[in-house]
Amino acid sequence: MAKLEIKGGKKLSGKIKVAGNKNSVLPIMAASLLTKESSTIENIPEISDVEVMSELLKLSGARVVKTKNKITISPKNIKEVEFPRVLTVKLRASVVLLGAILSRVGKIKMGYPGGDIIGRRSLDAHLQVLRSLGAKVDVENDQIIASVSKFKGTEIFLQEASVTATENALIAASLADGKTIIKRAATEPHIVDLCLFLIKMGADINGIGSNTISVTGVQKLFGANHVVRPDHIEVGTFAILAATASKRIEISPIIKEDLDMILLTLKNFGVDYQLEDNKLIVKASKLKSQEKVVTDVWPGFPTDLMAPMIVLATQAEGMTILHDWMYESRMFFVDKLLSMGAKVEIADPHRVFVYGPSKLRGQRLDTPDIRAGIALVIAALIAKGKSTIERADLIERGYENIVDRLTALGAQVKKIS
Repeated sequence: MAKLEIKGGKKLSGKIKVAGNKNSVLPIMAASLLTKESSTIENIPEISDVEVMSELLKLSGARVVKTKNKITISPKNIKEVEFPRVLTVKLRASVVLLGAILSRVGKIKMGYPGGDIIGRRSLDAHLQVLRSLGAKVDVENDQIIASVSKFKGTEIFLQEASVTATENALIAASLADGKTIIKRAATEPHIVDLCLFLIKMGADINGIGSNTISVTGVQKLFGANHVVRPDHIEVGTFAILAATASKRIEISPIIKEDLDMILLTLKNFGVDYQLEDNKLIVKASKLKSQEKVVTDVWPGFPTDLMAPMIVLATQAEGMTILHDWMYESRMFFVDKLLSMGAKVEIADPHRVFVYGPSKLRGQRLDTPDIRAGIALVIAALIAKGKSTIERADLIERGYENIVDRLTALGAQVKKIS
């Protein structure tokens, strides 16, 4: 596996381009299967998760052509398919193919979706959605087996505000008979992006961005062209990098309304930033601790930024409690920060107490997941000395061309395969 070698302690500066939202593009790719016509999706992040989803679409019979940051999907010949565990284990978002394939061909077999090790995530909300819409679904031997003659609209109150379950509901309901009302729907920017793509395809969706979304099924959907919105998690990640390890970094493009809670949290830490058009400019900041940072469902603080925020807290004056109630293993990467000289106490699997500021030193580190991986990259860039980060391929699942983009800011980063 690849690793990164980083020489830290140098103040970075310059401009960094935000990639397309990976959590938008993956369900949009799945939704493109709802029609026999071709769709073109632009601003595609160059990450391994997109490659895995492309392979899954090809297995289903779709033709997939990718050129740089654009992908064209031609799903005319979709067939009944069994997605192997060897692929689905690499991609949690493979679960959103359930609604799309069942809508087109009525049957699917799929290995249990994988992803990060921050905690195996339940499929209960997905099973609730599919069964409510009329599908028969069984889970046995780490395989999902599902079938349906045709989805039928209904009212669904989600047992949890799951992003991917909301996406499955939206995709499945778009061609269902009748009207579907999704209550307790997730409202993240990538849900909005999926809705906008489906509407371009001809779907009838109301309540976009709210917790109650209604979808009236249509007889047919069409191919569409769509530009994926910029990744707000990348914006937050690079803002944390800029506040802790730079002189000044200009981050663009951004969508301000996707950043409200992120910017509020950064402001409370004393981060020096300003907004200009579609840019966020962040300067080296004198950071102060906060009493508590707690993840929440959107528009609350996103769980995907908790690991980088813990690194920021190591550089803030005072003690901060950071609490992620969503995933039981999110905090376990902090032992790597301890080895670098950070002062962190693990209260339980969901909470840490961080005391700062700490002088970090280079260390040999292992990447447990995407978000912890990028957090360790930030820590290594702050630290004095050389750090080696193993399993860099995990970081590349979520952040395109990260070595090139950091190098352009003046970072001394080298990838070793």
